[in-house]
Amino acid sequence: MRSFGVEEEFFLLDSFTGLPTAPTASTRAELLSLTVEGSTTEGEFLACQIESNSPVLKTGKDAFHTVQAYRSALSLLARDAGLMAVALGTPPLISGTPAVISPSARYRTINDFCGRITAEHYLSGLHIHVGVEDPTAAVTALNEVRRWLPLLTAIGSNSPYWKGADSGFASWRSIHYRRWSVQGIPPRFLDATDYERRIQLMMDADAVLDSGHVSWAARLSTRYPTLEIRAADSQMNASNTVLLALIARSLIDASLNGAATGFDPLPEALDLAQWQAAKFGLRGNHINPVNGKSASAAQMLSSMMDFILPALRKNGDDQYVIAGLARIMEQGTGAGLQRQHFHDGGFKAVLTRAQELITD
Repeated sequence: MRSFGVEEEFFLLDSFTGLPTAPTASTRAELLSLTVEGSTTEGEFLACQIESNSPVLKTGKDAFHTVQAYRSALSLLARDAGLMAVALGTPPLISGTPAVISPSARYRTINDFCGRITAEHYLSGLHIHVGVEDPTAAVTALNEVRRWLPLLTAIGSNSPYWKGADSGFASWRSIHYRRWSVQGIPPRFLDATDYERRIQLMMDADAVLDSGHVSWAARLSTRYPTLEIRAADSQMNASNTVLLALIARSLIDASLNGAATGFDPLPEALDLAQWQAAKFGLRGNHINPVNGKSASAAQMLSSMMDFILPALRKNGDDQYVIAGLARIMEQGTGAGLQRQHFHDGGFKAVLTRAQELITD
């Protein structure tokens, strides 16, 4: 059974204003020392963000327990400090002043280099690491998984609001990220050597500061022997985080088990599909990655399930994923839920429900 892990980014908001806020030095120290069920905490790009790093996981049951336990502890610590911890791709409300960057030399270097891009980098994502120790196998999986990344973006869309208004997109985070130097769907690679050659080409350019700056929606991790999937927004609840992690693992398993689709989407089609996913979430039409034709979200999910179901069954994840996708199709993605909550009670309801649902 292939191992996996999750990194989740959270916003810290002022409990009264709903605005992103940097914690005090003492609260920040408490947050960074938070360790729960093997999950640890790191600072993120902005001072109003933190990131959780799970231990190595094997089963969906263990993953849910771990993610839920960490989120519960984080939420309690934040409340005690007069803050709200929320897992949203973008905070609905943002002040007009530039974002406060975390006190990290690397982040400050990026901030100096990228200028106004970083001044509005209020973006939080879900990063899923799936164990693939052999680089050749990892590139093989990456070449196959890339076609499914727009669908993962759609399933994980959870950032419709920006600066107090509806952005018109289900994942505004994904659109905002397109301003960075290396973003979007990665290209197809000949092999592991070709992957390293292209990474080095970017490292030699003046537009990329380090390998961590290569922010494709999927990439080979530079820290772990994993393939890292970065397509989804931070998820409002624990259930969807685990759902996306189990789907990502099954996509990689299926890709390495010879379950090729026999169709290679054009790169421009995948780029368009990523934009469509960010725009519509699981609504509207999309580009089906198995044949290049227009398809509904339901048809896309059906194609993906045909591809990954054997791997899901082998890992014992089929019932959880089937139920999770059915729930999202019935209740909506995070973006859909945020819009429902806004309709019920404005941004106060959006943030209150995000805080309440963090452990669901």
